Amino acid sequence: MAHRALEIPLQELPSIDEHEVEIDASAESAWAALFPILSSTFGGRIARRTAVALECRDTEFRGDLHHPGGRLPGFVVARSVAPVMLALMGEHRFSRYALVFRIDLLPGQRCRVRAETRAMFPGAKGRLYKAGVIGTRGHVFTVRRLLRTLKKRAEKNANSR
Repeated sequence: MAHRALEIPLQELPSIDEHEVEIDASAESAWAALFPILSSTFGGRIARRTAVALECRDTEFRGDLHHPGGRLPGFVVARSVAPVMLALMGEHRFSRYALVFRIDLLPGQRCRVRAETRAMFPGAKGRLYKAGVIGTRGHVFTVRRLLRTLKKRAEKNANSR
C-alpha cells in the first residue's frame, strides 16, 4: 500500500475531535509517560491483529517512537518535537488519519495534554467505517482512557522523584 497518509499534510486532514487533560506534572514528565502508554495501547497483539485486518500501512512495532519514522501498528511517527508535540499518522483500507498530542506548559510545573484526531474516510466503505468508529463513540472512549492513563502515570512518576 502506498504512503498516501504521509503525503497528505497533517493540516489537510479534517479535524474530528480534540480531548484534553490537565496534569500535575511537568511537560517533560508527561512526554516521558506518553511513549510507554502508546506502546501498550497500540503495540500489543490485539492492535497488531486489528492493523493487519484493516490492511494498515504499518502493522509492526519498529524504530524509535521519539523520532519521525518510528512505527506502531497502525501508525508512523510523522513529527516529534520534545516535549511539546507528537504527530502519529496512518492509513488503512477505510481511512487516512492522524493522532496529534500537544503538550501545553501551565504555571507551577503543570501541563495540559491535548489529543487531536484528524481523519478522512473516502468512499462508501469509509463512511460506514467512520459511523462504526466515530459514530459509536468508541474512538472517544479510547482517547479519553489513554489521556487518563497518561495523567496517572505522569503524576505518579513526578511524585516519585
